[in-house]
Amino acid sequence: MLAQARESIPGPGAMRGGMAAETKWDGHRALLFTPTRTGEPVLLQSRGGALIQARFPDLVAAARQLPDGLVLDGELTVWSQGQLSFESLQRRASAGARTIRQLAAENPAHFIAFDVLQADGQELLQAPYARRREVLEALFADRALTPPWVLCPMTTDLAVAQEWLDSWTDVPGLEGVVLKGLRQTYRPATRGWMKVRRRNTSEALIGGITGTLSRPQLLALGRYDTTGRLRMVGRTTPLKLDAARRIAAHLTPAGSDHPWTGVRFAASWRSREPLEPILVEPDQVAEIQGDTAVDRGVWRHPVRYVRLRQDVTAADVPVVEEDA
Repeated sequence: MLAQARESIPGPGAMRGGMAAETKWDGHRALLFTPTRTGEPVLLQSRGGALIQARFPDLVAAARQLPDGLVLDGELTVWSQGQLSFESLQRRASAGARTIRQLAAENPAHFIAFDVLQADGQELLQAPYARRREVLEALFADRALTPPWVLCPMTTDLAVAQEWLDSWTDVPGLEGVVLKGLRQTYRPATRGWMKVRRRNTSEALIGGITGTLSRPQLLALGRYDTTGRLRMVGRTTPLKLDAARRIAAHLTPAGSDHPWTGVRFAASWRSREPLEPILVEPDQVAEIQGDTAVDRGVWRHPVRYVRLRQDVTAADVPVVEEDA
């Protein structure tokens, strides 16, 4: 089951029968299946349907703690240097056969469970969320489950959910909340849940655009690192027409000495499609809103353009740290 994006947590009357909120983790969505008969393997399935248990032998081994005939829905995460690391998770998910066990020992995976779709061989898709949550909590209590199995925090107090959104997302690896109706059944491939990501406001330099100089479509954003090199840190979502016109009035075509001359960028995270921007002089500062999914100073998701900051200069834009 999937979630549709919302800008804010809705009021108490938004969903009949009440609402629950869970923390939203920055990991890989996965389903975990324990055997129903002796000799069957533990299966770990990605959101795209691929079987990935071979890349997570530590979770397969730990599944001995779980009962047979169980299907869990949750998030795969990896701890590295005392915090959740999406980069380490990516490395594990794409590891070759020679390095899988070494990476598992160095950066063990955790499965953060937020739903149970089958227990004791009995399907629970038609059970309301409140009942499925009871079964999930009983599983963790009865089995005294410990990491790598983690029970996702849940609350039915929307004030608490707002506090999570405002303060818990300061922690790397937490990016928002997911809202679910207490009476909702589990409907695969349906966007029946809601997700609210925390968005932070910051600044970046406009280093390039797509579209034309008179009608930019999106912005390629940069920040200087501590060595003085301009690094691309993200791109915006498509610009609205009035914003594009205001930006166009301040753009200057770049000269041959632009630091991105000859550099190729990907259109999006993990994409092979190239982004081919028209380079502009990086002298305009854009105020932007981005979520908390940032790796080495780069936003993984497109950010939102807010406005031009004519009151600040490049010296006021945050710097990308050398170890980022």
